[in-house]
Amino acid sequence: MGYKHIEVKQVSGFIGAEISSVDLSRPLSEDQVQEIRKALLKWKVVFFRNQNIDHAAQVEFTSRFGEVTFAHPLGEPEPVPGFPQLKPVDRKLYERQYGFRTGGPWHTDVTAAINPPAASVLRAVNVPSFGGDTQWSNLVAAYEGLSAPLRALADTLKAEHRFNGGGYQPRNNKFDERIAVNPLASIHPVVRVHPETGERALFVNPGFVSRIVDVSPQESKLLLELFFNQVTKPAYTTRFRWNNGDIAFWDNRATVHLAPQDLDRLDVERLLYRTTITGDVPVGVDGSRSEVVHGEAFSAEVPSVFKQKADSKEVQAVLSSN
Repeated sequence: MGYKHIEVKQVSGFIGAEISSVDLSRPLSEDQVQEIRKALLKWKVVFFRNQNIDHAAQVEFTSRFGEVTFAHPLGEPEPVPGFPQLKPVDRKLYERQYGFRTGGPWHTDVTAAINPPAASVLRAVNVPSFGGDTQWSNLVAAYEGLSAPLRALADTLKAEHRFNGGGYQPRNNKFDERIAVNPLASIHPVVRVHPETGERALFVNPGFVSRIVDVSPQESKLLLELFFNQVTKPAYTTRFRWNNGDIAFWDNRATVHLAPQDLDRLDVERLLYRTTITGDVPVGVDGSRSEVVHGEAFSAEVPSVFKQKADSKEVQAVLSSN
């Protein structure tokens, strides 16, 4: 591939590469940024070992590839002081807030939004000495692996995405209340044309997709079962064994990923921090763009619902002081 400023080592047949000969604690040159982007577009997820960077350096690294978003469109109940872009991925925090530790099923980040993140960066701070691996799958390979008639059908379909659309997360009042704060939902093409590579990706995931639109419920269920089986085939996946200081950087437009499935019965710490990059509105094979069902675009801006709450508190504070 002609990399001159980084080293790239493929780790699986269809997806994933490790990047070395780069120190993310130092400012990257423009040549390094361009080569990392090239590797990301080809391999869909890239890994950096033993970086040990801090919050500021993670935000700075992420910003070299696009606008860094607010932590999460549902807000962050316990935000990281001084870093509104960081989302803690902390199993014990989840348990304290919602009563469960699981990271859910296979998913692409925040596809309930009209413009799901273009990419995500995840940094390991305190991970267990065993278990806790994350897996990724290549949605372009999944699409290309379908038979021609099924690709032709998928090209014409659209699907509704919403938080917990697949119903996999345990239902409880705390989790439902958080979704209700900013209940995003969008209609996306089942096959998304990648805005940089032109590749077609099977843009569905079990975590967010609630239904295929304009077909019967029975047809939707069967089609989703077929597509979900396709995007999670082991052949298209890679698995990453985390150590403290490791970083994963993935193209959210062309991948699904799976949080650890082996830690629920273990009382271990697992703390990582995620940043995401503002994405564009998906475009289908026919050139049609995704449609908003509910909510606003996801970007660096604090969602308006949280601004309104903050403004309301400030007004109440002023009134109570008079």
